[in-house]
Amino acid sequence: MALSDYIPFWPGSRVPVVSVVRLTGVISSGGSLRQGLSLAGVASRLEAAFGVKRAAAVALIINSPGGSPVQSDLIGRRVRELARETNKPVFAFCEDVAASGGYWLALAADEIFANENSIVGSIGVVSAGFGLNEAIDRLGIQRRLYATGDNKGMLDPFSPEDPKHVERLRSIQDQMHAAFKEWVRQRRGARIRGEEDELFSGAFWTGGQALEYGLIDGVGDMRSVMRDRFGDKVRFRVFSQRPSLLRRLRLFGRSQGGGIEGAILDAPDAALAAIAERWLWGRFGL
Repeated sequence: MALSDYIPFWPGSRVPVVSVVRLTGVISSGGSLRQGLSLAGVASRLEAAFGVKRAAAVALIINSPGGSPVQSDLIGRRVRELARETNKPVFAFCEDVAASGGYWLALAADEIFANENSIVGSIGVVSAGFGLNEAIDRLGIQRRLYATGDNKGMLDPFSPEDPKHVERLRSIQDQMHAAFKEWVRQRRGARIRGEEDELFSGAFWTGGQALEYGLIDGVGDMRSVMRDRFGDKVRFRVFSQRPSLLRRLRLFGRSQGGGIEGAILDAPDAALAAIAERWLWGRFGL
């Protein structure tokens, strides 16, 4: 037996390898200082994972409550493009949550697995905001908004709600929901066993219930399923996510003994990101 048979990543080794990419967090375009789960942030890892010539498959480990429908679609379609180009099967493994945009990502896989207690589904579109016009009235604050175009100030939280603006928002949501439903039909096809009115209502289920509805293909974790599929000798090559620029700056500041610099850089951006992320995760009891 050749030495290459004992070293999984050695050229010519016959030990099966699975490329692993973890997709974790709220899906958003992010920014220069904070990191959302976006195509720009994951593209290089996906390309590297699919680029492993000896890889028998690519495994996506998903833990996301959703977020941007645009970034969800971009990531999902990039996965499908790479799968076609490399002729590699794709498996998705849902952890705590693969809901809304998180489930959109899972649909890019050929087969989807989840834990019995994972939260899966939420096939719908949601927008949230605040109405603060009465609050500023009580404080004696005057709202001054100058805009051209009847809809430029649409859904301004400091102005009274306009039914026409709400109707316009719902029209946009309907279009996004239709695209989501079409993606589900395209990727799951005849495997769906539930009624569409229920499945596309925005409801979410445990992994066990999702299996009954045909939203996933099985209950299991990545290591067990891949060993069952490719043998006990299978090895995993993990393509890790780099820390955000904000995280690297914060660590740099602390390494220089200047923790206050990291705190100043972190505070405003982290507070806003934390509020949005807390709301998204909180929808699923997490």
